[in-house]
Amino acid sequence: MESSRPDFIVGIGGSAGALDGYKELLDGLPADGGMAFVIISHMTPEASSKLAEILSRFTKMPVSVAASGMPIQRNRVYVIPPDADLLIEDHAFKVVSPRTGRNIQADLFFNSLAEAMGPRAIGIIMSGYDGDGSKGCAQIKAKGGITFTQDMSAEVDSMPLSAQASGHVDFVLPLDKIPAELQKISNRFNKLGGGALIEDSLVIA
Repeated sequence: MESSRPDFIVGIGGSAGALDGYKELLDGLPADGGMAFVIISHMTPEASSKLAEILSRFTKMPVSVAASGMPIQRNRVYVIPPDADLLIEDHAFKVVSPRTGRNIQADLFFNSLAEAMGPRAIGIIMSGYDGDGSKGCAQIKAKGGITFTQDMSAEVDSMPLSAQASGHVDFVLPLDKIPAELQKISNRFNKLGGGALIEDSLVIA
């Protein structure tokens, strides 16, 4: 199991307007980059999670709905279940259902991700209303991780702008530029054996 663990876990928070963004991001990612990707999308409690099925058409990585006890593996994509909070515990998912609140799932997952992965945690905030993910980005940065937001290409800019206003975002980029930056982070991590990854500065494309 050690060899299947990801070098980084990437949490991707989004809401309204984010579906096309998920597709574009996954389409640009290599299938063998050594990372795991976890999509935290706001869904109504009664929603049926077809998201994993839809996104599987845009990546060669396996796409699954996360379940409690499911180990988090490299080169895979996971999607939060409807009406649930998603956390990380002992290199596996912990699903709490019903969810504990509305539109706080990105913050909850990012907080858990930061605790579990430290400097190997990455958070990405995409299109959506409200400010979910901003507090989680702060926690990721506090633990030495790296954060991104989508730039003004976001269909709904509330979530990205809220995260940027928090002062805890490293990269503000269009979605087609994020995969290359993730690859640079991975290359640097492997070259330095997990050492320092990035200077604390906001990068705006």
